[in-house]
Amino acid sequence: MINVTAAIILHNNRVLATRRAPQKHMGGYWEFPGGKIELGETPEQSLARELQEELGITVRVGEHFFSNKHNYGDKQIMLMSYLCTWGTGELILNDHDAIQWCSAQELASLRWAPADIPIVHALQNAMANIDTSPQTP
Repeated sequence: MINVTAAIILHNNRVLATRRAPQKHMGGYWEFPGGKIELGETPEQSLARELQEELGITVRVGEHFFSNKHNYGDKQIMLMSYLCTWGTGELILNDHDAIQWCSAQELASLRWAPADIPIVHALQNAMANIDTSPQTP
């Protein structure tokens, strides 16, 4: 089982979605940014590192939001998502070819990586109850 993290970055009732670059595994699919937890890292440390590497931003990793086990056939992952607050930096697309700020309704229009779909559903149900006002990109 591979442990993977995902960031739920909210601003003005919209969530940041990133599309995997075509040459990457799951290229063309949308996901919440994040990545694999390395040996000795906590999920929170991993997520902060991955967002710096993938998008060039710093974040404050907040509370755990939702976890999902998914079997891709050749590998199984445990995807753990966390609510994050954008700290500093400008978005740079190192592993992705597009970003989109989505409302709860717009989330359903994207072609999500299978492991992210349960998080999308949980997020759609929760977005009305999450305070997004203090977070600014």
